[in-house]
Amino acid sequence: MDLYLGLKVLWWLLLGVLLLGLAVMVGMDMGVGALLRIIGKTDLERRSMLNAIGPHWDGNQVWFILGGGAIFAAFPLIYATAFSGLYVVMLLLLWSMIMRPLAFEYRSKIPTEGWRNIADWVFLISGALPMIIYGAAMGNMLQGVPFHFDWDLRSYYTGSFISLFNPFAILAGLLSLALAMYMGATMMVIKTEGVLAERARAAGSFAILVAIVLFAIGGVWISMMPGFVLTHSVDPALAQTPLTQTVELVKGGLLANYKAMPILWVIPVIGFAGMIIGGLLLRAHRPAIAWWFGVLAWVGVLGATAISLFPFLMPSSTNPSQSLTIWNSISSETTLLWMTGFSAVFVPLILWYTSWAFYVMRGKVDAGKIEKDPHAY
Repeated sequence: MDLYLGLKVLWWLLLGVLLLGLAVMVGMDMGVGALLRIIGKTDLERRSMLNAIGPHWDGNQVWFILGGGAIFAAFPLIYATAFSGLYVVMLLLLWSMIMRPLAFEYRSKIPTEGWRNIADWVFLISGALPMIIYGAAMGNMLQGVPFHFDWDLRSYYTGSFISLFNPFAILAGLLSLALAMYMGATMMVIKTEGVLAERARAAGSFAILVAIVLFAIGGVWISMMPGFVLTHSVDPALAQTPLTQTVELVKGGLLANYKAMPILWVIPVIGFAGMIIGGLLLRAHRPAIAWWFGVLAWVGVLGATAISLFPFLMPSSTNPSQSLTIWNSISSETTLLWMTGFSAVFVPLILWYTSWAFYVMRGKVDAGKIEKDPHAY
């Protein structure tokens, strides 16, 4: 295989790994935030939830940074087109990510009910909103985003903010939120005790049922949607631009890769299996294993999305032939080589210290100690 072509495929896979890490690790913390006022009925219960993820939440944000950094460096045309066209959504995401740590760090600094209620609602909204945006972004990629290029590759966004939250995108956003709430609830069962853990178990069981239904509806919906099919382009191993290809909208095109390689159906099956088995394990009081099946659920959901889109990353609904693909939106061979070298060192390092941190901080939170400690969250 040509080296440049291999690097293109490798970074498509690595981008998927980074988006998976973001969904699992950041999504888990966001899920706890979304559940804060649902299963946390008292101030002490909410403090227990915050302290359960307190040792890890800021470290988990590295996946958010890595995902954005990878898109910026490996797929600069995607980064430029998305951030310039979808800047309102990006600002919403940015503000929620700014307000969340403020609510986290300052909630317990003032022991008044009004102050803590405000912080709790900020924490809830800043947990739910990013996961809805994350899923809605995937839903919009499957439908295509309204943009096109000028002759000199200046991009123009022709849609509106409201159009990004169309019915299919909302479904995808709710699926993302449901999976995040399942992961967060599972972690709360692992880290807390008593009635709080039981409420978390019930919430996680309900969230995963919602996710199963939404994933099934989304699959049927996708089968009826027109999909983008690359009908003409230059050799994928060569450097190229979005102006050197032909793309057509074809009914059922989002299932074209599955029809070409039926073995790929195993990916959405893994998604359903992760959700179903994970939900059963959670109800059977096996939360640690249930958490890992939640990871498999995310693998199935994101993998199914990637397969439906391949080789597209950001299709254009305005001018399909100017859609952004793996082949025409990626950096140079030299850039990818340098990035691969750094990733070979730092990604395993991140996985190692994350695993080590969770191992050292294992065990359940002690509500009695939290109540007596003025420095606890």
